Amino acid sequence: MMNDTLEYEMKLSDAQWQMLEPLLIGRQGDPGASAKNNRLFIEALLWVVLNRAVWSSLPAQFGRFSTAYMRFRRWNECDFWRQLTQSGIDDPELLQMLEAIVSYGDVYTSRLEQRLTRKAKKNAYRASTTAAGSVSPAVLAQDESTLHWVGLLAS
Repeated sequence: MMNDTLEYEMKLSDAQWQMLEPLLIGRQGDPGASAKNNRLFIEALLWVVLNRAVWSSLPAQFGRFSTAYMRFRRWNECDFWRQLTQSGIDDPELLQMLEAIVSYGDVYTSRLEQRLTRKAKKNAYRASTTAAGSVSPAVLAQDESTLHWVGLLAS
């Protein structure tokens, strides 16, 4: 049962790990960097997803939260989690865990897009108010366009 200390952990069984291990990237022999412990990373990710926790609350037994978070982000950006669910895994429990990760990744991506949209709107607003300050009030008073409110700010 979950409580305020977020002690719920999901451990992969050895059989589940045997199915999952060959499908993961970052193994010995793969091009690029190899991971220290893919199984620990997956269990850390499951801990965050199933507890609906922030990454910084990841227990130390899983390693540095920032490392796990950045790895999750990279794999999420290339849609690795969705590809993994479509790889023909026949263990319903393991598939359910992976689908929870996919759902978490979708929410993460949606929030990231919302933040980027808000930032772009904020930057556009700042640019329009900065530009309004450089235009003379007489010109703004003559303009009957939708930017009339800018003239009010400039006076």
